[in-house]
Amino acid sequence: MTKVGGKMLELFWSLIVGSILGLLAGMIIGNDIRSGFFGYILIGFLGSWVGRILLGPTGPKIGGFYVIPALVGSLMCLSICSYLLQKIRQFDFY
Repeated sequence: MTKVGGKMLELFWSLIVGSILGLLAGMIIGNDIRSGFFGYILIGFLGSWVGRILLGPTGPKIGGFYVIPALVGSLMCLSICSYLLQKIRQFDFY
């Protein structure tokens, strides 16, 4: 496999795993992300970054993500985003 093909496959797996992590966070918390698939990817990537900073590289690594810190970070990010969006809607800024 060429370097370009390997990088594209890595990006593909990162998108899939990021969206699955965001979806799991949404299912655990019980919130739905209104932006759909792209929202789940964003929450998964952002949660992975936050979780890795807070917990370090622990647990199994799938698609470039350490699953346990990424899921914990995704839960935190989704909770914060949901809270902020709720407050924005409450004050009619949205």
